[in-house]
Amino acid sequence: MRTIGTIEQADSSLDSILHKDAPIEIIAEGFDWSEGPLWIPAHNMLLFSDIPKNKVCKWTADKGLETYLTPSGYTGTTPRGGEVGSNALILDLQGRLVLCQHGDRRMARMDAPLDKPAPKFISLADNYGGKKFNSPNDAIIRSNGDLFFTDPPYGMEKQNEDPARELPFHGVFKVAADGKVTLLTDSLTRPNGLALTPDEKTLIVANSDPNKAIWYMFDLAENDSLVNPRILRDVTAEGKKEGGSPDGFKIDRKGNIFATGPGGVWIFNSSGKLLGKIKVPVATSNCALAEDDTVLYITASKYVLRVKMR
Repeated sequence: MRTIGTIEQADSSLDSILHKDAPIEIIAEGFDWSEGPLWIPAHNMLLFSDIPKNKVCKWTADKGLETYLTPSGYTGTTPRGGEVGSNALILDLQGRLVLCQHGDRRMARMDAPLDKPAPKFISLADNYGGKKFNSPNDAIIRSNGDLFFTDPPYGMEKQNEDPARELPFHGVFKVAADGKVTLLTDSLTRPNGLALTPDEKTLIVANSDPNKAIWYMFDLAENDSLVNPRILRDVTAEGKKEGGSPDGFKIDRKGNIFATGPGGVWIFNSSGKLLGKIKVPVATSNCALAEDDTVLYITASKYVLRVKMR
């Protein structure tokens, strides 16, 4: 299998997670912009979005690459440009596929079984205060079923200058089980990837603004207001040097953070210490943990990559 990139060790404790000689395998390629990887253990399959193509792809070790779902993010009939497809893909507590739909500007659930996918969707949230979202980008489900997601402008044809834009900010939102939408913060310039720490007490949000390329941390108060804001890592300088900004990321059960950003995937421990990087010569967008946190799948521009860890 073809490989790409290298492992860069910043701390010897990386050895307990990832061998510095581990190959970075190219398992699929030929995409316009791969994003939103999701490993589904029950079916031994990886799903991910090809956003400009408005489809979800499927990869399995047995059959390789297949088209899984199309359209995935824009179901309208009026032709339009931009990044119209689905972005992040997650499973809800019932094991159903939930999609960040750029083109339809909403969070939606696929109304079909995972093994019989169909482009039928149930809207979970599409507005805040009567104003349509920009283009939901990344999402997570909390253990109580609450949905958290970010809403930057990347799926809008003209982004901030798009005449169809209704919200004057880029928010981080929560959707409760009863459908109530709560704005958690409107202060970030380009909120993108997000995740909760294993104890669900801290929310980390990636800001993909090239001028403020920062991973932010917030503690969740009892009413889910965000308190104690702080910076996990500012990589603005690295982004200007290597290209790329903080994007999608995942946190394993031990609290280690695998975060796409300038130059590849940054690996931090639960205390925020940089352990190393998976260096890739193309832009990385997101990643997914699989097989009991021993495999990392990475969406990277036209590629989907796999790294087998400890």
